[in-house]
Amino acid sequence: MNVDRAVMAFAGLIILASVLLALYVSPYWLALTGFVGLNLLQASITGFCPAAMIFSKLGLKSGCAFS
Repeated sequence: MNVDRAVMAFAGLIILASVLLALYVSPYWLALTGFVGLNLLQASITGFCPAAMIFSKLGLKSGCAFS
């Protein structure tokens, strides 16, 4: 697994978790979904992604998006 796939998997996991929490706990959890979406958007524009930095420090190989 490379950094790109790890970032996408992590974002997908957080989005699914926040949707489930919004359904069963409180609709305010959808704010987390919005935050993840905004973070993905800014990462695509700027190339800066904190999750990618963390995954690369954990030893994952760099992909083409966050090299």
